[in-house]
Amino acid sequence: MSAEVEVFCDGACSGNPGVGGYGAILRYGSAEKELSGADGDTTNNRMELTAAIRALEALSRPCAVTITTDSQYLVKGMTEWLSGWVRRGWVNSKKEPVLNRDLWERLRELTGKHQVRWVWVRGHNGHPENERCDALARRAIDAYRNERR
Repeated sequence: MSAEVEVFCDGACSGNPGVGGYGAILRYGSAEKELSGADGDTTNNRMELTAAIRALEALSRPCAVTITTDSQYLVKGMTEWLSGWVRRGWVNSKKEPVLNRDLWERLRELTGKHQVRWVWVRGHNGHPENERCDALARRAIDAYRNERR
C-alpha cells in the first residue's frame, strides 16, 4: 500500500431524524477532492458513517488511509465495537440489534481493502478540515431543501 491518503469527514442533520448531509475531503499529497451529499430522512450518525463510506468508495486502489472525524460513534464503532457486533451476530452489548448495520457492514467491507487509521478530533473546535467538512454537509442539506421547494 504505497499511496497515503488523508480523509476528513463529517455528518450533520437538521432534526434528528431529519434532512441530513455529509461532507468529506480526500487529500493525496497536494491534491484534494471534496465530496458531499444529502438524504431527506436520516440521522446524524447515518450521515457520519456515510461520509466515511463515500470517501473510501472514492479511492481507486488500496491505500494507507488516515480518517479524521469528530464522531466518536464512528471511531469507537470501527476500533472497539465492530468485532464484538460481528462475533455476536450483529447485536450490541445490550443484546439489541445494532443500529445502522447496513452502513457498518459496508464500512467493514471497504476498510478491508485499505490500511485504515482512525483519528478523533473535537468538533466545532477550530480544526480547519473538520470545519470545512461541516460546511460541506450543511450546504448539502441546504441544497437538498432548495431542490424540493
